[in-house]
Amino acid sequence: MTTTEIDVKQIGAQVQEKSEPFRKLLEQMHRVIVGQDELLHRMFVGLLSNGHMLIEGVPGLAKTTAVSCLARGITTQFQRIQFTPDLLPADLIGTLIYRPNDGEFVVQKGPIFSNIILADEINRAPAKVQSALLEAMQERQVTIGKETFKLDEPFLVLATQNPIEQEGTYPLPEAQVDRFLMKLVVGYPTKTEERQILDRMASTTQDLQIDPVMSPGDIREARQVIDDIYIDDKIKDYIVDLTFATREPASFDLPIEDWIQYGASPRATLALTVCAKSTAFLDGRGYVTPQDVKTIAMDVFRHRIIITYEAEAEEKTSEHVVQAILDHVPVP
Repeated sequence: MTTTEIDVKQIGAQVQEKSEPFRKLLEQMHRVIVGQDELLHRMFVGLLSNGHMLIEGVPGLAKTTAVSCLARGITTQFQRIQFTPDLLPADLIGTLIYRPNDGEFVVQKGPIFSNIILADEINRAPAKVQSALLEAMQERQVTIGKETFKLDEPFLVLATQNPIEQEGTYPLPEAQVDRFLMKLVVGYPTKTEERQILDRMASTTQDLQIDPVMSPGDIREARQVIDDIYIDDKIKDYIVDLTFATREPASFDLPIEDWIQYGASPRATLALTVCAKSTAFLDGRGYVTPQDVKTIAMDVFRHRIIITYEAEAEEKTSEHVVQAILDHVPVP
């Protein structure tokens, strides 16, 4: 048995132990959430990968409920911020308040100073507010007046948005969207699931019965294990190939160059690697498989590829581009 095999076995044992709280949390969330397995899985991946998520879907698909359930299952601070066209950056990060009694300005911290932030309908707010939130996401710190404050760990932003075609919404700039680790698209439930939702939720009183089963310490320990998860050089090359195929599809004999205006940045390569490790962790494995990469690739890439007008005219989306790349790039 090689040293690598021994290491992978040891990491696998640690993964089994440290992933147990996440299985318990999933059970708690399914007491309220019917279906939406992919959404819940990706939320866990984001939490483990220390990255923020953008969740898109029409109203009424339990986006906000899912985030609330996640926060309730962890003994940590949670803030829900409703984004509106009249919201100001100070409403988010806080401001300086003048005290006439002692003639000094004191810092009044905003709701951003929490562990899990639900930015509800982020694309209904003006650009200044979106920028204030995304600066906090990127730097994990906030400057109020002359003072800079570090944000507590874990710090996770789950931003929901309605599809851009909805009335009263403003598209997020591409550079800001790229800072989200993943973009999740939530679809309608199946007929069977919708009947379960009716049986469970069709009452005048709704109480989210979620017991806290995880602490921030569990998350930090899980992240340390994820850093040690084994990823083979061939899979690393595969991840780089996928990213490069979004920029130079012709080098992989992919006839989709006319669809792509801008490909994915190196941030996508890093995000895909960490998310693949987190996916392996949730599956109870100490090593990454090519399927882990393929499972998560759509959510990592879909918001990082800018398509051309020609592609739009042919009714192609960034998802068509990602699927074509996944279908054609050789898997190790």
